[in-house]
Amino acid sequence: MVGRADTTGTRVDGPTAAERARTLAYGMGDGVLAVPGVPHTPVPAYTTDVDGRPLLLLPKESALVKALEGEEDLPATLRVCDVAPVPLADRVRGRAWLHGWVSELPPAGLRDAALKLARPHPRPELLDLAAEEPSRDGAWTVLTLDVAQVEIEDAWGGATLEPEEYAAATPDPFVAIGAGILTHLDSCHRDELKGLLPVSASPSGDPDGLPEVRPLGLDRYGMWLRCSAPSPDAGGTFDLRLAFGEPVSDLPGLRRMYRHLFAHATP
Repeated sequence: MVGRADTTGTRVDGPTAAERARTLAYGMGDGVLAVPGVPHTPVPAYTTDVDGRPLLLLPKESALVKALEGEEDLPATLRVCDVAPVPLADRVRGRAWLHGWVSELPPAGLRDAALKLARPHPRPELLDLAAEEPSRDGAWTVLTLDVAQVEIEDAWGGATLEPEEYAAATPDPFVAIGAGILTHLDSCHRDELKGLLPVSASPSGDPDGLPEVRPLGLDRYGMWLRCSAPSPDAGGTFDLRLAFGEPVSDLPGLRRMYRHLFAHATP
């Protein structure tokens, strides 16, 4: 398969570094806050607003929230680890580091933040925060991170982004449902995925020697496939990028793309 062409004529088969960073920051990975002088703080749930500013759900009794008492903000880094939903030996697909300043949202902003968090994370802790008048005595609060710089490292390589570049990008349209799609493909369509491999992926040049295939990642431009040969001598394990013929933006478009791909797969 071939990738799309951008406006400069350069062939690409995936999202930009800024788009990938916005996708990781959307909130489907594992997040940890690092603040100088405070133990690293796992974030139970996080997402971003329209400008990519992280919204972070934390218990009020956490050391980080207590460290913010009397402070306007603190320097912080949100570390994001993107893990594939399919059980594999190495499931980490990428990492991002969002550097900036963390602060606690004022009560007036809690309801809107809680509603945004509830979209990817429908957690009971958000019920009180999402009320018309959030309780000041609740056990949870929301912090926000004003982003000053972003670093990302994934299958495409590493990149450092300025806040304007990061804020101008958008997350992948399948970020919230990608895990369900990949697990479905893995449980019901492994043979079809294997049929998408070119014969050149077989060390022997024989279609019967093609490696086993598991779905690793998905975005609007294509998929990452984890290919595992029967033995190291037969090619070992490697990841293969399968680019769509054109980018897709919604679930019906993705279904049409899969039907087209599977119709042309090797039996």
